[in-house]
Amino acid sequence: MKKKIAILGSTGSIGKKTLDILRNDKKNFDIFLLTANKNTSLLIKQIKEFNPKNIIITDDKNYKIVKKKFKNKKVYDSLNKINSIFKSKIDYTMSSISGFNGLKPTLEIIKFTKTIAIANKESIICGWNLINKQLKKHKTNFIPIDSEHFSIWSLIKNSPHEGIDKIIITASGGPFLKKTYKQLKKINPIDAIKHPNWKMGKKISIDSATLMNKIFEVIEAKKIFNIKFNKFKILIHPQSYIHAIIKFKNGLIKIIAHDTDMKIPIFNSLYNNENKTIHSKDINLKILNNLKLQEVDPKKFPVIKLLNKIPNKESLFETLLVTVNDELVDLFLTKQVSFQNISKNLIKFLNLNIFSKYKRQKPNNLAQIVKLNSFVRLKTKTLSIL
Repeated sequence: MKKKIAILGSTGSIGKKTLDILRNDKKNFDIFLLTANKNTSLLIKQIKEFNPKNIIITDDKNYKIVKKKFKNKKVYDSLNKINSIFKSKIDYTMSSISGFNGLKPTLEIIKFTKTIAIANKESIICGWNLINKQLKKHKTNFIPIDSEHFSIWSLIKNSPHEGIDKIIITASGGPFLKKTYKQLKKINPIDAIKHPNWKMGKKISIDSATLMNKIFEVIEAKKIFNIKFNKFKILIHPQSYIHAIIKFKNGLIKIIAHDTDMKIPIFNSLYNNENKTIHSKDINLKILNNLKLQEVDPKKFPVIKLLNKIPNKESLFETLLVTVNDELVDLFLTKQVSFQNISKNLIKFLNLNIFSKYKRQKPNNLAQIVKLNSFVRLKTKTLSIL
């Protein structure tokens, strides 16, 4: 029997890579739902090739185009329609809508899928307690897709967490690793989005350049695996070949390495525990013989200091952190703040009295998170361009 698949964000990077894998095994998969926002031309190609049972396109103008072109298909204009589309559980969902927009549909679809793979940082960082409640309530399996979290998950899924001594998450250092602190003053957005190893979107490329993506990944890992912050360490690894290193109390050290291709964690989440083969490169002995692991320079990457400020308990501080950073990155991309001021302003704003109370408040529902996101975005922009 074919596995039924849903992809939230099918025209994005992760969505496209998921369909690339399914393209080679159509006899075993049936696309139940594809969702998109504005990339109409690509969505139309995907519909023609994969023949999904249901389509959601949230942009009103593009919805009308798709609806007119596929009159005999079930085409919807809102992610709120998820509740009416599903009548029973499907086998697998890839949740890859970027930003805060991905949290609500992720929460909605959990009850309709046996397994959910999540590639959305904001959903996990800001709404993990809400997601986890849904996972437990509906007995849905969860697989993290970020290469670091998938690596950690793979290494410890059959091991008691009490036996973990240290977890190392690696960071490439981004495009400016070899630049001096003074040279960082002249960075422009075009240079900042050129990641040396990965093909990524603009936002995550900037986060990689500031190292903020690794701060987020530590927060995600802490939440997903319920392991305290003091167990985690970030090391610079320019080749991006090693994704996670775990030292156990029994003296064993386990490492997961793979090429810089997100198809590898996606493939393994789709074929979890199945004997399937993905085409991949041979073991890179040149990199393994010269890993170049190094400590993070706090002067070049000042956001590393934030790890000491994040509460161990679930709080709205994580939503605050994500939102301030998102807005500052947007302001940098539109040349309203400098590259160095992303980190400087982030640390400065998080220490403001108006935001301090959120460290003590737990996110209770989606509306609370969305409201805080809107308030903090406006406040961050106002403070940044004064």
